[in-house]
Amino acid sequence: MLRKLLIGTALATSFAFSAHAADVKEVQMLHWWTSGGEAAALNVLKGDLAKEGYAWKDVPVAGGGGDAAMTALKAMVAAGNYPTASQMLGYTVLDYAAAGVMGDLTETAKKEGWDKSVPAALQKFSVYDGKWVAAPVNVHSVNWLWINKAVMDKIGGTEPKTFDDFVALLDKAKAAGVIPLALGGQNWQEATMFDSVVLSTGGPEFYKKAFNDLDDASLKSDTMKKSFDNLAKLVTYVDPNFSGRDWNLATAMVIKGDALVQVMGDWAKGEFHAAKKTPGTDFLCYRFPGTDGSVIYNSDMFGMFNVPDDRKAAQVALATATLSKSFQSAFNVVKGSVPARTDVPDTDFDACGKKGIADLKKANEGGTLFGSLAQGYGAPPAVANAYKDVVSKFVHGQIKTSDEAVTELVKAIDDAK
Repeated sequence: MLRKLLIGTALATSFAFSAHAADVKEVQMLHWWTSGGEAAALNVLKGDLAKEGYAWKDVPVAGGGGDAAMTALKAMVAAGNYPTASQMLGYTVLDYAAAGVMGDLTETAKKEGWDKSVPAALQKFSVYDGKWVAAPVNVHSVNWLWINKAVMDKIGGTEPKTFDDFVALLDKAKAAGVIPLALGGQNWQEATMFDSVVLSTGGPEFYKKAFNDLDDASLKSDTMKKSFDNLAKLVTYVDPNFSGRDWNLATAMVIKGDALVQVMGDWAKGEFHAAKKTPGTDFLCYRFPGTDGSVIYNSDMFGMFNVPDDRKAAQVALATATLSKSFQSAFNVVKGSVPARTDVPDTDFDACGKKGIADLKKANEGGTLFGSLAQGYGAPPAVANAYKDVVSKFVHGQIKTSDEAVTELVKAIDDAK
């Protein structure tokens, strides 16, 4: 579908995006990093490029899951109006590469040694037909709990190791009059939490079969039904005003102590960092109960488009800065994620960051590093969107039972394939 939309414009020029790109050294970036922690992280890159003499042109599109940004990008590319780069997620990069509109960073990648330092799981999405078309910025993982330590101490809670432990902890918060679980009622947030629930309920092999391999028997199984039962249980601990709430506002509820815990990717830590909070003192980071040893990942990538020659130097500068060791450390310390290259020391990272780096290494080596279906790394976008839609309908009561949810999920994924 994307190829059909873009085929007529793949060779179009992009002068309309910046009329004076030839006279000004300018990097034009489409992204959805608009929260406090995200903006602070992006400022690291802006500063690095400013030292190289490049001005920065922001094209921000608010919306934590990036859906609105991708809609904007599709319209821009269809008009031949290419940005220097766009923040993108896995399969979306490959879709645009297949449509023939991505640039070629291979020369830069060879010079900088990306093939040796970037994990194979990320190269699967940043290299197309033997050419580097995107620069991985980070590795996020989604199977985390973020807990307000003062609230945890007040209720006498301890780290939950199993799903039943987690439910017991939420019950303690509820009894103390604190909102147990902070959640934003948007489909990508709900599905991101369900990624962790499925891994916890079924284990690593089940998660891979169901959400990476799209194995029909796994999707139809009693284990998937049990996963929906567990999701339904968690939703009983959410406050009634959750519908439509942005993810960073849910994080703020935990930071302020209005809620005990949020299940969210480690970009949430960027909000704690921006609020000058310290792990172990102000907040706690644990893996979602039952998932320690596995990592459900996504990676922000800067997809590079096939821009005119007078803008390629800016693209190379952006790509080189993005995968420099100094930027990979400085950016990810602020963002909450871990470096996209494996040779960056953890020296400057806090306790949660050090755990994230160690967990990624262990999962990468042990075969328990899995693409997040909710975050665009488990399956192509049509499947991911179908998944998010079914999970959200279940959370909001439009799908009534776990049996019905399994049936709808199987049908939606089959239709989307």
